Amino acid sequence: MKLLSCTSPGVFAYLQGEKPQLSEGRAIVKIKRIGICGTDLHAFEGTQPFFSYPRTLGHELAGEVVEIEESEVISKGDLVTVIPYFNCGTCVACRNGKPNCCQKISVFGVHEDGGMQEFVTLPISSLVKKEGLSLEQLALAEPFAIGAHGVRRAGVKSGQFVLVIGAGPIGLGVMEFARIAGATVIAMDINENRLEFCRDVWNIPHVVKAGKTAHEEIQRITNGDFCDSVIDATGSLAAINQGFQYIAHGGNYVLVGLQKGEIAFSHPEFHKREATLMSSRNATREDFDQVLEVMASGELSVEKYITHRVKFDQVKGDFQSWLDPATGVIKALVEV
Repeated sequence: MKLLSCTSPGVFAYLQGEKPQLSEGRAIVKIKRIGICGTDLHAFEGTQPFFSYPRTLGHELAGEVVEIEESEVISKGDLVTVIPYFNCGTCVACRNGKPNCCQKISVFGVHEDGGMQEFVTLPISSLVKKEGLSLEQLALAEPFAIGAHGVRRAGVKSGQFVLVIGAGPIGLGVMEFARIAGATVIAMDINENRLEFCRDVWNIPHVVKAGKTAHEEIQRITNGDFCDSVIDATGSLAAINQGFQYIAHGGNYVLVGLQKGEIAFSHPEFHKREATLMSSRNATREDFDQVLEVMASGELSVEKYITHRVKFDQVKGDFQSWLDPATGVIKALVEV
């Protein structure tokens, strides 16, 4: 079977591999769609933490189950998406119902080879189906689940102001689930094209360009209260550090984005707000279920999210261009 390996930063190679064999507790899935996300782009750049090479990327997946042992929930022929975070089940996080931040977590396409190949073997427990959904919807369940999880971590409530910093794929997912929760969403980015996309395509009521006037604009939009929740989806050290100034008194700051350095902020400013700082890692089955439900209901549309479509054989040639914001890529989707 054919696979695409990131052999080192900036280098892809199409290789031939052996089709996986069925084993206990697992299924063989024929990959049909692959979403490209920031993790893949950063891995290609060589800037992704927790990463080693060579690696087969790909964790936003949809496919068809072609071989499976007896299961009460998944059958041969089912179209499925994948929860790509494999947990140990025994550590303190797993015991406390937080498998998304398992001490020994292995993320498909990050810590181990992922879905940029024709067939993969996966734990049956990681497969999720929802009747009536398309392959495109299933493939994009994972990035939206990341957004849903971040919003759930923030405890967003109806009527609140939520500032989402970073209008990339994950940030857009955060915005959508903050909207579904009833919040007034403010989008912030340095890229004017992405802000236009938020306003004109995503119907975000407030867009703010990061920079010198951002603090004044946020103050005006929120009538001086600032934001009940600030959620970073940039992974930029500068953006994360600046985000503290937008938190309302009693508010939350949730870091969905990830970077390698150390964050810094004014303790007195943070303390007087009695603010809460937290991270949001991966997602849970609860988040996936919520995403699939709102997709099925029609409340969440993925069509406006997909800006680029390519065949599997085109990925090597096109991937480099997706690093350039000028291409206008929000979500590239690969057809296998």
